[in-house]
Amino acid sequence: MKILISGTSRGIGESVAAHYLSLGHDVIGCGRSNIGMGDYRVVDVVQEDYVNSLVAYVRGAYGELDVLINNAGAATMNHFLTTPVWDIENVINTNLKGTILMSQAFARLLRQSAHGRIINFTSVAAPWQLPGEAVYAATKAAVESLTRTLAYELAPYKITVNAVGPTPTPTALIGKVPQDKIDALLARQAIKRMADMSDIINVIDFFIRPASDFVTGQVVYLGGVS
Repeated sequence: MKILISGTSRGIGESVAAHYLSLGHDVIGCGRSNIGMGDYRVVDVVQEDYVNSLVAYVRGAYGELDVLINNAGAATMNHFLTTPVWDIENVINTNLKGTILMSQAFARLLRQSAHGRIINFTSVAAPWQLPGEAVYAATKAAVESLTRTLAYELAPYKITVNAVGPTPTPTALIGKVPQDKIDALLARQAIKRMADMSDIINVIDFFIRPASDFVTGQVVYLGGVS
C-alpha cells in the first residue's frame, strides 16, 4: 500500500510510520521539522501551497494513494481566559484546517485506489470536556464531525473515513503534564492504563484492511472511553 502520514517527525506519527515501513509499505511522511520517518517531505499542512505541492509530488512519484492518516496536531493546555490568540490560531489551524486541506487535496488520489482510506486523529479531550483544554477539545470535536460528514460525501468514491481517539499515550507532549492529572485521566477509563503505540496502530490496521470496506464514519476511543 501507499500510505501518507502527516506529523511523522516524532511521537505517534513516527511510530505509525515505522510500523508500516517495517511491513514493506510505501510510506510518505510529512511535517514542519527538517527530518522525519518515511519518504519525508517538509510540509506545513495549514498552507494550501505546501499541501498542493505534496499532492503533485505523491502523484508523480507514486501515481496513486491508498491511505491518508491525518496525524499532525497541536495542543494547548491553558485556562480558556488566558489562552493567547496565537495559540488558539495554531491549534485550530493545525488540527482542523490542516485535516480539511489534506483530506480535500488527497481525496482525488484516493479515488484511484481500490480501497481508499482516510484516518483522522481525535482525542478523549473531546468527550471528556477537560478544563484547560477548551480550544484543543473543540478542534477535535470538529474533526469528529468532519469525519462523519466526509464518510457520506466520499462513500460514492469508495473512500472510507474514520477516526481514532487515543487516551494518554507516552509522548513528549504527555511528559509535560503533571502526574496527578495523568492519574485522574486514567481513573476515568474502563481500562486504567496509558495507551501503547501498538494499541493505536491496531485500530488503524483495522480501518485500512480491505475487509473494512463497510466501516466508515466511526470514531473509536481507546481504553473504554465513551
